[in-house]
Amino acid sequence: MKRISSWLLPIVASLVFLTATESFAQDTNAPVPSIAIINTAIIPAPRDEKWMARHEGFVQEARKGGIDILFLGDSITDGWRNKGLNVWNKYYAPRHAANFGIGGDRTQHVLWRMEKGELDGIKPKVVVLMIGTNNTGKENDAGKIRNTVPEIIEGVRVVVRELRAKLPDSKILLLAIFPRGTLDDPQRAQVALINTVIAKLDDGRMVKFLDINPKFLEADGTLSTNIMPDLLHPNEQGYQIWADAMGPALDEMLK
Repeated sequence: MKRISSWLLPIVASLVFLTATESFAQDTNAPVPSIAIINTAIIPAPRDEKWMARHEGFVQEARKGGIDILFLGDSITDGWRNKGLNVWNKYYAPRHAANFGIGGDRTQHVLWRMEKGELDGIKPKVVVLMIGTNNTGKENDAGKIRNTVPEIIEGVRVVVRELRAKLPDSKILLLAIFPRGTLDDPQRAQVALINTVIAKLDDGRMVKFLDINPKFLEADGTLSTNIMPDLLHPNEQGYQIWADAMGPALDEMLK
């Protein structure tokens, strides 16, 4: 009998849990589980004071209105302000885009920000959303798993649901979480599984799922350090690839 590699165990466990919960949902006669599992990925939560100051800045920006494209996410979205700035100024600044990305954010942090005023007073034509990579992996201090794959999937789903509720006239361009790490990195596998499921959030009308990940990968599936030097965050070339790959879909959604 073949042994499962240790780094695959959390992923396999997540898949087993996902299958079990789907089966339970379909069986109305199934017994109620005795252990309540708290999914932190769907519980809105703030962060530190510096983060709070950035959030307040976004609230003030939203109050000014005039936002046609809203980018929402974590450090990869946040990076449009620095490494992606030249590309941003060329493609998005002239189109009244706003960047509400904060490095380190997880689904629960975006949920809190949306609840606390960042969407008030705006009616963007399109929201470009990518979130979830920081929910993968383990905490830096204790090595505790941040969230399971099913929990992260639910976190993304709830973010999309809340966006639809708060911005019913805005279309959502839901991006696949970008690939990260080496081929044998467990977070790479987690991201791939998450993307496979959140793709189903595409409703063919107001939510479009777009996977541009192959644009970042070499033929053997590896990430190039010429595009993502730390195997996570794009450099200027990476942001150009992002803009080029997303362009046709975004243009169509803005019509």
